[in-house]
Amino acid sequence: MFKALFRDRYLILLLLVAVLLRLFALDQSGVERIYTVGVYPVLSRIFRAVFGWVPFSVGDVVYFLAFAWLVWKTWKLVLVLKHRRGSNLLSWELFRKYLKLSLLVYIVFMSLWGMNYYRQGLPAQLGLKVEHYSVQDLFDVTMVLQQRLNSFAEKVDSVQRLTFNQNDFLFRRGEEAYQTAQRQYPFLAYRQPSLKPSLYTPVGHWFGFTGYYNPFTAEAQLRTTIPVFLKPFVISHEMAHQLGYAKENEASFVAYLTCKASADVNFLYSAYFELYRDAIFECRLTPNKEITEPLRRNIHPRVRIDAHDLQLYLLRNKNFVEPFMSGFYDRYLKFNNQPKGTATYDEVIAYLIAYMKKYGKDAI
Repeated sequence: MFKALFRDRYLILLLLVAVLLRLFALDQSGVERIYTVGVYPVLSRIFRAVFGWVPFSVGDVVYFLAFAWLVWKTWKLVLVLKHRRGSNLLSWELFRKYLKLSLLVYIVFMSLWGMNYYRQGLPAQLGLKVEHYSVQDLFDVTMVLQQRLNSFAEKVDSVQRLTFNQNDFLFRRGEEAYQTAQRQYPFLAYRQPSLKPSLYTPVGHWFGFTGYYNPFTAEAQLRTTIPVFLKPFVISHEMAHQLGYAKENEASFVAYLTCKASADVNFLYSAYFELYRDAIFECRLTPNKEITEPLRRNIHPRVRIDAHDLQLYLLRNKNFVEPFMSGFYDRYLKFNNQPKGTATYDEVIAYLIAYMKKYGKDAI
């Protein structure tokens, strides 16, 4: 049986390529130089040019077809189990077939996107020393974030910001934000836009996503029913994925830098609202969490209202499936060089503190 596996030249080739990709991923500087800066931008722009003009998400259609194929195959296996002995099902031939399919998907994924999980990333690009931070560091950055958030909350027009529920308007403003950010950070140059509303928005609450990136079509998708004040940050986060920032904390920090560079107060408010939520959550996990009480008393009324609306939104969309999907995504992140899984999102605060230490509080 094992001999049959090793006689399959296609299987041996796939195994060899998968191993080589994994070995290459061990060299962060090589990944950054050869793949992230060299190969990936070319592939990404080609895919965004090919699929970007299509008015719907091609990747969502691909996911649906893949799911339908999986259901069909599962049904066929159930029929085999029902009418034949299990030994026929668990044959080496079947094992070999699905092993090749899994290796092929892994190779395509790593080639088109996944290698970005192993790059040097933002710390190298910005010269940041991201390390363990103290409670005082956390409180300092949270206080600055609240000051910024309160100042932009004063300027937000409740009626005008509803225009961000128009996808074309939102996506165009996202592109403009990246064009502005590029002047200070040339590595954030964004071309060939491919931004789509998710076809799965009506069932998105079952999966718990606000937006996502499709590594096989290079499209960025937005769940269009999320609160309007979250949308600028979410679409900026997904655009960061398109630029090769695979890790969630890095994509969030790129979204922060991009929104901060924007002249649109709604992008500024969205970014500081998101980061303030992350920071205040981290504060409440500290032994002396009472330090958050003065912050809580001084929050702007608009922020209170939006936080309340967000809480209601989350409660309305609560379901029994989402925790399972969240657990699956947690394992996916851990497999792809993010040991803390979904907690990686909150690590954006470590980047922000490192940024503050290098450039000062006024830069936040």
